[in-house]
This record gives sequence, C-alpha cells and structure tokens, in this order.
Amino acid sequence: MPPGRVKAVIGPNGAGKTTLFNLVTGFLIPDAGRILSLGAEIQGEPAHATAARGIARTFQLVQLFDHLTVLENVMVGRHRLTRAGMLAGALRLPRARREDAAIRRDAWEALEMVGLAVRAHQPAAALPLGLKRLLEIARALAAQPILLLLDEPASGLDPVETERLGEMILDLKARGVTVLLVEHDMSLTMEVADDIAVLNYGRLIAEGPPRAIQRHPEVIAAYLGTDWQG
Repeated sequence: MPPGRVKAVIGPNGAGKTTLFNLVTGFLIPDAGRILSLGAEIQGEPAHATAARGIARTFQLVQLFDHLTVLENVMVGRHRLTRAGMLAGALRLPRARREDAAIRRDAWEALEMVGLAVRAHQPAAALPLGLKRLLEIARALAAQPILLLLDEPASGLDPVETERLGEMILDLKARGVTVLLVEHDMSLTMEVADDIAVLNYGRLIAEGPPRAIQRHPEVIAAYLGTDWQG
C-alpha cells in the first residue's frame, strides 16, 4: 500500500477480510508469509507492538470501554504517545499535568472530527451502535496512526452519518494517513477507495481501481452480483 492512499478489501462473508486485519495488527500469527510496515517485518508481533508502530484499527464487533465516558475512551487511544510515566502521573508532576492536558485536547479534536464532541461526557455504553463505531474511529485517530484499518465502519450508520464518514476518510487521506478499509457499503467503497482488493475464501481474485473491479466478471459472480449497477 502506497502511503496516503485508501485501499478497500471486499468479498463475501468468510472471505478472510477480518482475518487479514487480525494478522496485520498482531491478533493472529500467520502460518507463512511476511507482513511489512515501512520495510520492517512485523508478522508475529503482539498487538501493542504494532500499535506502537502507528498501526491503529477499529473492529467489526465494537470494542469500547463501556464504563468510561466517550472522552475517556478516546484519551485511552493516546496511550502509545505518553511519556511522563506512572510515577509522574501519580505525583501530579508538572510534566504529567501538561501531558494530560495535551491528551485531553487531542481527544477533543478527534471527537470533533467524528461529530461526537457534544457527547464527550456521556458513558460510552449509552451510545447507539452507529455512534459507537464513530467513537472507535475517534479513539484510533487519537493514536495518530500512519496506517488506519477500518473494519465495516459504516455498519449501523444512517445515510447522513455514512456520507460524513466518507468525507472523513477522504480528509484523512488528504492529511497523509493510509487507510485500509473493509466495507460492505459498495457506494461508499467506490467513492473513497483508490484501489480495491477482492478476496474470495482467502484467495485474491482481483485487484485494481474501482471502475475495473466493478466490471470484473469473477468479482461480479463471487460478490457484486449480476444486478450491480455501479
């Protein structure tokens, strides 16, 4: 994946899309092959190590800290960038207070980007599913990723929220963030993706720009269907 691009991975259920995400982010160890980030092999690294490299993700099944507020969930996303240390935080030393203020400020900015700043002090558990997905994206953005993996981010969103999500993905691309996207909303995928890879039961059956993919006969047969209008 070239930096600053949006690449989508599509395919039927069971194609291996989420498995791919789990391999890249250290939740699974591959049986063979290599995974490279900025030239370094990362296969087999634990999830916290891939996060430290600037690889952030959301999940197909939303993973939040329900007992924390919306703002606190996003602040957790800044953990990889903290430097003050536990002792400085416990003693409330000046550098720890400055860092905490910076974390809070950056978390607010991430919430504003996804439109959740007005809900910052609500418990995360109280959000409907669509907004929980946006909160996951905000938490991932707080980590200042160089690679952002979004696993079905439009699931549960209404049309207005989906349109805003598309605008946000394009804005991230403009800021230089590389995005790997798994999404069943093909209108959104075709709008934001520079390239699309198509998986079918673990096998790559096509790869290329959206226009070529939507005309590919094997992709139409395996996933899009003959009534796909593009």
